[in-house]
Amino acid sequence: MVDRPGVRAAVVGTGLIGGSVLLRLHAAGIDVTGWDPDESTRREARRVGVPAPDRLVEAVADRDVVFLCGPLPTLPATLVEVAAMTGERCVLTDVGSTKEEVAAFAATHGLTHRFVPGHPMAGTDRAGLTAAGPELLVGAAWVLCPAAGPATTAFRWLAELLVDLFGARVVPMSAAEHDSAAALASHVPHLLAGALAGAVQRAPLRDAILALAAGSFSDGTRVAGTPAGRTANMLLGNRDRVLRELAEVTAFLDDLTAALRANDAPALTARYDEARAAREALRERRFDAYDRQFPTGGDHTAEVSWLRELGVAGGHLTGLHVGVDNVSYEARRPAAD
Repeated sequence: MVDRPGVRAAVVGTGLIGGSVLLRLHAAGIDVTGWDPDESTRREARRVGVPAPDRLVEAVADRDVVFLCGPLPTLPATLVEVAAMTGERCVLTDVGSTKEEVAAFAATHGLTHRFVPGHPMAGTDRAGLTAAGPELLVGAAWVLCPAAGPATTAFRWLAELLVDLFGARVVPMSAAEHDSAAALASHVPHLLAGALAGAVQRAPLRDAILALAAGSFSDGTRVAGTPAGRTANMLLGNRDRVLRELAEVTAFLDDLTAALRANDAPALTARYDEARAAREALRERRFDAYDRQFPTGGDHTAEVSWLRELGVAGGHLTGLHVGVDNVSYEARRPAAD
C-alpha cells in the first residue's frame, strides 16, 4: 500500500459497496468522511470511528475525491448536487453497475472533465454498512471509463489511487463497452439465479428440494439473495443489453433442451464441452506484462484508445506513474495461446 498523505475523500451512500469503500479508505489512514441519507447508518459510521456529518455539504466540502455510491436511480441527481458543492479539482466517481446513462448525463451537464464512471466488480448478497468490510473490494476488477482531454487527468489520478489503496485491477473501458460486457458477466446471471430460486420457491416439494440442495444450487442462486430493489434497478438500468444477451442464453438453453428431448447424448455432450471451455478459461487465465508510455500532455486520444482496447481485450492495469513528461502504465493482457 502506498501512503497518500494529504488526500481527502468522501463517500456518499454507505451501503455494502460504499461502506466497503469507506472502511478501506479509513483503514488506509485516508482522511475520509461518509454520508448517507439514513440517520441510523450515519450513526453506525460514527460508531466505527468514521466521521459522518448530518449534512451532505459538510461531508463533501474541500475533498479531493468523492465516491457516489447510492442507488442507481439517484446517481444523476446526486452527481449534480455534489458537483455544485465541490471544487473543480475534486474528482468524482461512482460505483454503479451500469455506466452509459450516467456518463451521458455527466457529459450533458459539463462534468466529464472530473467525473470518472466506475464499477468495482465485487459484492455479496447482503446489504448495508453492517455487511460492509475493508477487504471486500481488495484485488477486485474495477472498471473505470476514461475520456480524452482534461478527463484523462482525472482518470489517471483515480486509477493510481485505486491500485495503491485497493490493489485494484483497473479495467479501462468505454461506458458502452462496460454495459455490454456486464450484461452477460453480471446482469443476466441475476436473472438466471432468480429464475431457478423462484421456481424452487413455487415447487410443491420446496422443502425437500432445499434439504437436498448442495453446491450447484447454492452457487447458482447466490445472487438471488441480493436485495430485490437493487437487482431491479440494475436490470432496468441496462434493460436493452440484458434482453439481447438473455436471448443468446435462451438460444443455448434451447439447444440443450432439444438435445435432451431427442435423447441425443453426443449433441448434449458437445454443448456442455463448449460451456466447460468458458469455465476452464475463467479458472486458468494467464497474463503477460504489457507496459506503455504516453505523453503527459496533449489531447490524450491515443492514450484513451489504448486503454479501452486493453480492457476489451481482457486486460487490466496494475500500476501507473504520472511524470512531468510521460505517463507510464503497467498492464497485464491475457497470454496468447
